[in-house]
Amino acid sequence: MIEIYTDGAASGNPGPGGYGVILRSGSHYKELSAGFRMTTNNRMELLAVIVGLNALKTPGQEVTIFSDSKYVIDSVEKKWVFGWLKTGFKGKKNKDLWMLFLNIYKQHHVKFVWVKGHNNHPENERCDQLAVAASKNRAALGIDAQFEAEKNKPSLL
Repeated sequence: MIEIYTDGAASGNPGPGGYGVILRSGSHYKELSAGFRMTTNNRMELLAVIVGLNALKTPGQEVTIFSDSKYVIDSVEKKWVFGWLKTGFKGKKNKDLWMLFLNIYKQHHVKFVWVKGHNNHPENERCDQLAVAASKNRAALGIDAQFEAEKNKPSLL
């Protein structure tokens, strides 16, 4: 059994953001994080899950993902994302990340567990620290190219 703990953060939403991930299996433990100069909290919450699943080396793993993101958990557990896929994500945000998620999600046996954020859950608190620190590391902020391209697209209204 592999446990993946995730969190995302954005200051300004949109604004500088980051994600934090903890992977744990038996005695194995790994932390991952990265920051972006302009993004949203929901994108970082979803990207944390993608990065965690993508870090698994062998397909077909039993995985439990712990997240404080109702956006991510409800979208999957209530099967909304599968309906969005059928409609080409019409009117939905983060299609690029959801497509990445769906490709990696189907490679494993994934269960989601919601944890209340900022409630002294040790791994969730650590993921939050990683995400916030990554979002504040100006020298290492990456570019969330898809978000910035969509944000800068001229409106038809």
